[in-house]
Amino acid sequence: MPREPRHASNRQAAIDGELPSRNQLKKQMQDLQELGEALAGLPADRLAALKIEERLRDAIAELHRTRSFEGKRRQIQYIGKLMKFEDPQPLREAVASYRVGSAKDTLALHQAEYWRDQLLADDEALANWVKAYPQTDVQEMRSLVRSARKEVPEPGARRGRAFRDLFQMVKNHMQDMPEADANATLPDPSHDD
Repeated sequence: MPREPRHASNRQAAIDGELPSRNQLKKQMQDLQELGEALAGLPADRLAALKIEERLRDAIAELHRTRSFEGKRRQIQYIGKLMKFEDPQPLREAVASYRVGSAKDTLALHQAEYWRDQLLADDEALANWVKAYPQTDVQEMRSLVRSARKEVPEPGARRGRAFRDLFQMVKNHMQDMPEADANATLPDPSHDD
């Protein structure tokens, strides 16, 4: 009995739904490659905590050392190939948790900037701040607000020291009392009059 060509049996199996199509395989490989690239973007301490094969760890380290665009492209493809031997779910969770943490940090900075701008724009904002963060040294904050209002930078120049110090004070107080952030009601900055 003549043997059926290999490609014909694969084609028939794909039609029967047993094997994934070539497009599905390419999509899976692309997803693994993107996951590998995201893993390479993790900080070294988070990457070290992951349980991955040493070959993959070495490939990611090599990607960081590679300088040329084409070399990086090939190395990312190699990382994607090595990702086939890893369980992608814990790796996806590690990347997602890092991104969520980064988004929370960015949101906290935006909130601190918003409070600083409100404090500089309106005297009533200081009363609102003290209600939300009662442990604040009000005298020091008033002094910083007054100094920052006096500093008027020239166009294109950096803001003054008091402006930066006020931001640091706001940010530090927000980090010290995160539960107050949830209780503090901030007006929506997109609806300022």
